[in-house]
Amino acid sequence: MFDLRPVAYVIGLLVATLGATMFLPMLVDIAEGRGEWHVFLECGVFTVLAGGLTSLACANAVKEGLTLQQTFLLTVGVWAALPLFGGLPFIFGATEASFTDAYFEAMSGLTTTGSTVFTGLDDLPMGLLLWRGILQWLGGIGIIVVAMVFLPELRVGGMQVFRSEAFETMGKILPRATEIASSISTIYVALTLACAVAYLLCGMNAFDATVHALTTLSTGGFSNYDASFGTFQGPAEYVASCFMVAAALPFVRYVQMLNGHYSPFWRDSQIIVFLLTILALVAVMAGTLLMLFPHHPEQAIRESLFNITSIISGTGYASVDYMSWGPFIITMFFFIGLIGGCAGSTTCSVKIFRYQILFASVRVQLKRIRAPHGVFIPRFQGRQVDDETLSSVLAFFAFFVVSLGVLSVGLGMTGLDFITSISGAATALANVGPGLGSEIGPAGNFAGINDAAKWMLAFAMLTGRLEVMAVFALFTPRFWQG
Repeated sequence: MFDLRPVAYVIGLLVATLGATMFLPMLVDIAEGRGEWHVFLECGVFTVLAGGLTSLACANAVKEGLTLQQTFLLTVGVWAALPLFGGLPFIFGATEASFTDAYFEAMSGLTTTGSTVFTGLDDLPMGLLLWRGILQWLGGIGIIVVAMVFLPELRVGGMQVFRSEAFETMGKILPRATEIASSISTIYVALTLACAVAYLLCGMNAFDATVHALTTLSTGGFSNYDASFGTFQGPAEYVASCFMVAAALPFVRYVQMLNGHYSPFWRDSQIIVFLLTILALVAVMAGTLLMLFPHHPEQAIRESLFNITSIISGTGYASVDYMSWGPFIITMFFFIGLIGGCAGSTTCSVKIFRYQILFASVRVQLKRIRAPHGVFIPRFQGRQVDDETLSSVLAFFAFFVVSLGVLSVGLGMTGLDFITSISGAATALANVGPGLGSEIGPAGNFAGINDAAKWMLAFAMLTGRLEVMAVFALFTPRFWQG
């Protein structure tokens, strides 16, 4: 019989931890003096009790290891359950959101998507704004642990290629996750503090610097203002670009550097290809802006660098309404969002390493056509890519494309227009944030779309955040049979 208790135990602990963090925005609300503090007190107490009692009830079933089924269910269950509690302050707070909107916002936060259903952000209580930032920050560190511990063991989407780098974990999922989380937390906190200080030096006030540091390092993109990062144009855009890039690199390399091993960072082909991709895209977009629109060269480079870095990393900040930049650049942004950063980072979407493996396979096939009797082997990071990894990567691409198509059709059936449907599906699956068009584009938000579309998009955020196949595996009868 399938034992749910170890899964419920871990989920309960994480829910209780989420509830404990609600007391931080409560303190901010007390300091602001708008009388909103009781919302976080009540929601925090309820969440801690719910999570704590669940863990206590299941504590007798805790073991050192988890079965493959339990690991899959835990990975998906955590990301589905936490938004239920993370959305409570939105329901009972100043936003008075519906359950649908609250779950959508919390899911967008924890998956670091950055799509929002709220307007009037400039006037919201500081506690709620901080809570949105905390949700994304927690989601960012959470996905690093998932990418380094769980997905390589589950062999999801080719992530098994990183098993040797993500440590030996099978049979020791829970203790190893704690150890890895401890290592990356030091780096994650240090980068967040450095980002906050840099924002302060750029002229942000302490609160804005804190919240935007939380959402920059998590590559989440929630801002305190309806104008997103357009409120802080200038040096702050360069700072944000640097830290978005830092968050998009493999955190295992930072752990190695912390232990005195620097060469793996500079030899990582993911990092090299990712940085070169950004430079090439910035050059093309800045050149296009200078040719088509009246831009100062520095402005063209700055706006191109910031917005490209924001989209490719899945952060989703917007400093300008790039929908006015013409169809060529709009099309570029659509496909840039489907690239993603490096594996083992806070970023999302397809990710660089899958394109590298895909192109390596294509090169091998072309060589075999030219020399049918030759022996050609696809390689990644200097190592041979085995058939299992290659098939996993190809399966990921297939599932991603099919999911994008089905979701686009589903959104269209709810009444959304073509651009909103396809860009909404892409931005949710890729966890980018803004879509295209006047409604959900960089100058809009998701407040006006219908509830059915919001639930589809929330499910797509969850699916995309967990690399698609980890979620779909739960819907196969064979999974529950043993």
